Amino acid sequence: MRMTRRRKKRKVTISRNRTIVAALVFAFLQLPLSASSDQKKQFKNYGLIAGTVYGPDDRPVYGVRVKIHPKGQKHPEFERYSDHRGEFAQRVPLDHSEYEITAEAEIAPVVDGKPQHSRKKRVKSTVVVHVDKDVVRDVSLHLTGEANQEEKH
Repeated sequence: MRMTRRRKKRKVTISRNRTIVAALVFAFLQLPLSASSDQKKQFKNYGLIAGTVYGPDDRPVYGVRVKIHPKGQKHPEFERYSDHRGEFAQRVPLDHSEYEITAEAEIAPVVDGKPQHSRKKRVKSTVVVHVDKDVVRDVSLHLTGEANQEEKH
């Protein structure tokens, strides 16, 4: 008789454990779905600014700091660095329609294939772009040290 009772207790314990595990798995599967819907709400209205930074020799430049902020304001400010192809991209909220993009770098001139580090100069370029909903703005920044560029679309 004792063996029967032990078996019944084991069966009850096992079925309880299965119920708890099933409830935890169900709850775990529901978590990612609710998080993704929150992310969709968060990024519902945004624009994308993408661009390329070119040096004085009209070649793409790697590692240039690119700052993006609403025109006439300092915040929110986004900071990116250009990749090996000179490209950058930033998702921006549509609270503001015009954004100012600034790229700054120190460039050493090359003479006979050798960089002249003693003659480095700071170059900067600024562009103003208009961003609309669900539109990718493609921007070119030419680091020349000349006057600011203005681009309105």
